[in-house]
Amino acid sequence: MIQALGASQGIAIGKAFVLPHWEWELPDQKIDVADLAKEFDRLYEGIRRSKTEINQMRTELDEVVGSEEASIFDAHLAILEDPVFMYEIQGIIQRQYKVAEVAVKEAIDHFVTMFDLLDDEYMKERALDIKDVGNRLLKHLLGAPDISLPEDTQPFVLVVRELSPSQLVHLKPDLVLGIVTMVGSPTSHSAIMARAFGIPMVMGLEGKLEQIIGTGDLLIIDGGTGVLQVDPSSETVARYTDLRRRQISQREQLLSIAELPAVTKDGVSLTLAANISSLKELEAALSNGAQGVGLFRTEFLYMDRNQFPSEQEQFEVYRAVVEKIKGETLIIRTLDIGGDKQLDYYELPEEENPFLGFRAIRFSLDRKDLFKTQLRAILRASHFGDVQIMYPLIASVDEVREANTVLAEAERELTEEGIPHQANIKVGIMIEVPAAVAIADMLAEEVSFFSIGTNDLIQFTLAVDRMNEQISHLYEPYHPAILRMLRTVANAAHKNGIPVNICGEIAGDVNALPIWLGLGIEELSLSAQAILPVKESMLRTKASESRQLLEEMFRCKTAAEVRALASQFHMEAAMALGNIKPLI
Repeated sequence: MIQALGASQGIAIGKAFVLPHWEWELPDQKIDVADLAKEFDRLYEGIRRSKTEINQMRTELDEVVGSEEASIFDAHLAILEDPVFMYEIQGIIQRQYKVAEVAVKEAIDHFVTMFDLLDDEYMKERALDIKDVGNRLLKHLLGAPDISLPEDTQPFVLVVRELSPSQLVHLKPDLVLGIVTMVGSPTSHSAIMARAFGIPMVMGLEGKLEQIIGTGDLLIIDGGTGVLQVDPSSETVARYTDLRRRQISQREQLLSIAELPAVTKDGVSLTLAANISSLKELEAALSNGAQGVGLFRTEFLYMDRNQFPSEQEQFEVYRAVVEKIKGETLIIRTLDIGGDKQLDYYELPEEENPFLGFRAIRFSLDRKDLFKTQLRAILRASHFGDVQIMYPLIASVDEVREANTVLAEAERELTEEGIPHQANIKVGIMIEVPAAVAIADMLAEEVSFFSIGTNDLIQFTLAVDRMNEQISHLYEPYHPAILRMLRTVANAAHKNGIPVNICGEIAGDVNALPIWLGLGIEELSLSAQAILPVKESMLRTKASESRQLLEEMFRCKTAAEVRALASQFHMEAAMALGNIKPLI
């Protein structure tokens, strides 16, 4: 067994097909001065063909998985139009008298090496985009054919060092059982697209493989746990085959409760809303019984394109979402870029600690023109349903008031222009920094609701970067300090008569359900995959028992003790046969 990174959930069992590495070694060919114009013509023709091909792929992908995932190729088009990348190629041709393909190869190598040296996962992913675009351009300059996948009808597990979106878009999902890559991260474009296609994927295996995987080798991958098995025993194959069958059966069984209300055995309701970043995610969440949207991550409207989205573009997306949820609440988080979320077309300042730097509400309040554009779009969409606004990374009352001043300006402008919008729209904030917890009572007097962003709150409180392998084990959602912070926020909100919702990974942990019921949390905002397991757990849980359990948890001194109580409570509830049969 080899431990990798799980990038797209599901189990795949099948024979490997190893995709050759798409790169060329080119001789250093020189040209005469008289041939410069000819080389530039070849370069521009290669660019034209590459753009045509990328636009065609974007259209094809849009029809399969939706426009949000297809917009990944906008970033590829932007690279071909990027003056820095093009000047580098043109300079090599003009100053060093090299043929166009050599100039392109040297430019690719230069930028990829430069980005790979940066200790920034986002920039490493952009290096793959540059390599993908550059290799496409090289293919046209060299007249080389595409590397093709097997034409037979036998499904396979694709194995490749790194997989570009261009390669992934040509895969036939019914033939690709799963994907294994040596490099990459779960936030890469390829991982995003694999999840959209529903293809299990593991990655990050470079340096961990004790043997080379060859075409025809039998593989098992578990995209949920990141496990890879090479040439497994018949017993292992049987075990994973059974596990895959049970996962499918479990999903089918859970779908039978999608339309049931999320109510405990003793009659306490809890809204189970969706975390989304695209319309495709919304469709999956609604099919699982989501009650509206508790967190719309709007930054994905800004990423993987070559300019900021206009007010009209944003309005159309927000309106489409609010119309699809048919009367349920839509909570839109304003732009949260910075940290690990960068923009290709806007250079944020280099920072020693970007997660603690110029990001989220801080960026919006610095660029009030962009902030107001987004607020106007949200306000316009509010005319079509119950839309609410949420500000991220709030640490002071001043930030809330300054943001609300911009909101008031946007409202006044729309009124003067005669554009319909919801009056007195509800405004809430993300509680995700310890400062906000400390002044939660003050903040509760300024807003209509709280949403606790547990991912950042846990990291900031425990001073742990959960993506740092050396200390990720210290990232502990059940730490007693976290429980006390949650209680502080919930008490402040309820004292001021405003609701609290929870978003973040722990919201989808069924073992944490008694914490939310015990604290009187009104709503959980979950990924589409987490909604039904949490609902199933609610149907056989009593809120009264959860409150008693929470009191025991507050007496615990270690996270291990809290976890043990939560796990035992969940197992006992599962065995007690509530409203429905327990799952396998």
